[in-house]
Amino acid sequence: MSEQFTPVSTLGEFGVIDRLAERLSDIPRSDGLIEGIGDDAAVYRAGNDMLHVMTTDALIEGVHFDRTFIPMQFLGYKAISVNVSDVAAMNAKPLYATVSLGIPRNMSVEMIDALYDGMSSACKQYGMELVGGDTTTAHALYLSITVVGEVSEHHVTFRRGANVGDYICLSGDVGGSFAGLKILLDQRQALQDLGDAYEPDLDAHQYVIGRQLRPTARLDVVDMLSIIGVKPTSMIDVSDGVASEIHHICKRSEVGATIRVPEIPFHAETQAVADQNMDEIDAYALFGGEDYELLFTVDPSDLDKMRELEGVAVIGTIEDQAKGVRALTPETGLMPLSPAGYQHFDPEEGPTGPGIGPDLGPEEINFSSDDI
Repeated sequence: MSEQFTPVSTLGEFGVIDRLAERLSDIPRSDGLIEGIGDDAAVYRAGNDMLHVMTTDALIEGVHFDRTFIPMQFLGYKAISVNVSDVAAMNAKPLYATVSLGIPRNMSVEMIDALYDGMSSACKQYGMELVGGDTTTAHALYLSITVVGEVSEHHVTFRRGANVGDYICLSGDVGGSFAGLKILLDQRQALQDLGDAYEPDLDAHQYVIGRQLRPTARLDVVDMLSIIGVKPTSMIDVSDGVASEIHHICKRSEVGATIRVPEIPFHAETQAVADQNMDEIDAYALFGGEDYELLFTVDPSDLDKMRELEGVAVIGTIEDQAKGVRALTPETGLMPLSPAGYQHFDPEEGPTGPGIGPDLGPEEINFSSDDI
């Protein structure tokens, strides 16, 4: 009898995570571990009422990015930023990073230099150090970053702390990264169609392309919350879309939520891209992902402080778990809100980044730092 073969796609990304966590559940848990699998980062005691947070994220060519589009310096910056964003979601600050790098044979030394220049730039911006890692050959470019951060025990924030009556807040604007992806896909199609006659058309979309290629972790929001004396009751970063992230908070906190969709902030360029493609702008924010903003909840007593905080919007409320997760719009009223967004291992989904489709080669479109 042959061994049973169950496709990973039958579980989906989060099903795989839950299954792996279950298989590790019989490992004795140390006294110093506060949070393991299930949040943006693991949390363990570091002494003197301080905690360390640890997170790992991978970026894989053809899944998360396409070298056709992204300059190596931008890719290095993004690789650090997406991990620092997980640290920020714990209300923490980053300290150290390590890098595991898989290098394909068609990469040059100059490309690797530019990649590490981008990582160096990000580390300087976030006040952290890159302290080591590993390199190996690979069939496609692969980056796996681990970041360790620090936070006091009093300030650490988890996904599991939301309470009925809390307000749901969102930093910045969302949907821009997905809009940037749409533009990049359109540009790649134009390159395929026009060949040597192709000329990049980017002037009207500088903001959204930058949101896709060079996102910034919102450590500034962590600072602002500290300054005004607000500790979120729960927090997560927006890597898979607002809908997916609020479902994560609600699942871990055992609550429901209502998102007031008209309150979700958009940039004018994001709206323009949605209009250009005859898309609903709400879908970009709810399901687009890769914005790396912070979605968090606050106690009602902190609402007045939040309303005075520039760049943060109040977009909903936490409710009883029995109500589920819902979206409120003028057109439809209250409707169940699906967590749908990009799911790894789903055979019906493609990559969130513009890596899907034929490889045009790393030199075909070269968007320099001056272009974006």
